[in-house]
Amino acid sequence: MRNEDIDGRLHGPQPHAGPQEPLLLRLVYMLIIYFMIGIAQTVLGVATVVQLIIMLLNHRKPNDRLADFGTDLGIWIAKAARYQTAASEVKPWPWTELD
Repeated sequence: MRNEDIDGRLHGPQPHAGPQEPLLLRLVYMLIIYFMIGIAQTVLGVATVVQLIIMLLNHRKPNDRLADFGTDLGIWIAKAARYQTAASEVKPWPWTELD
């Protein structure tokens, strides 16, 4: 995946977030996303170990599909972090498209 593609997915045009939500509702979303980020970190750790094993067995050649999955996961985490820190009003997947 090219760096321009990744940059566009992170900083490109964002879908309209709609009307501003009440702060209490935002807190609920922030708590849900907080737990989702924890799950994503666990998945990232497992994917890292699996990719390392693949590279050990495959003469340092990584699995491309797993590498692309890691990129997508990283972009999701970045979008979630932007919502958590109020850098964006757009909630990450599953509330918006995954890209």
